Amino acid sequence: MNYSFEYIDIILLAMIAGFIFLRLRGILGKRTGFEGKSAPQFEEIIKNIDPNIKAKKNENFDENAKKEFLTGAKIAYETIITDFSDDDNKLTKCKTLLSEKVYNQFNQALKDRSDRGHSAEITFIGINSANIKDHKKNESILKVTVDFVAEVITCVKDKNKKIVSGDPEKIKKIYDTWVFSRDVRSNNPNWQLVDILT
Repeated sequence: MNYSFEYIDIILLAMIAGFIFLRLRGILGKRTGFEGKSAPQFEEIIKNIDPNIKAKKNENFDENAKKEFLTGAKIAYETIITDFSDDDNKLTKCKTLLSEKVYNQFNQALKDRSDRGHSAEITFIGINSANIKDHKKNESILKVTVDFVAEVITCVKDKNKKIVSGDPEKIKKIYDTWVFSRDVRSNNPNWQLVDILT
């Protein structure tokens, strides 16, 4: 009898072990030989993924972008005006703010002024208003036209310090329309003055 009970115990333990094995296999799954591999079509997709791709920038020129742009445009306007009036006849502060075409135009104007023996004195009072007149996007290039109204004290003197034009005691209101441009896909956030409309 003792032997028969031992056999029954062994059979019961084997059945329990088998039951546990089947349950584990149902929960954990079984080895198929494909662990660590992906289907060929997914491998092709993974190959074409660039891990260095960054989220696409917002290229919309919305109200927040306009406000941010105008803040920078005002600073650029003052910087360019005051740099143009310096006595050294060189554009030292605003070169990066100008396109090559406008930079060459300004340099030519400075050269002509120097050849005449004239010098300009400009005191920048402030900007009364700066309003976006127009903005256009051609592919990745965004151009924004801005109307500026500013106040300055300006006069031009000859080599003998005689006033040729302007009044060093009078505030003058000036009206300018400038066109700024930048490549919206570029990592460089800076705008450049590309044209001055008359």
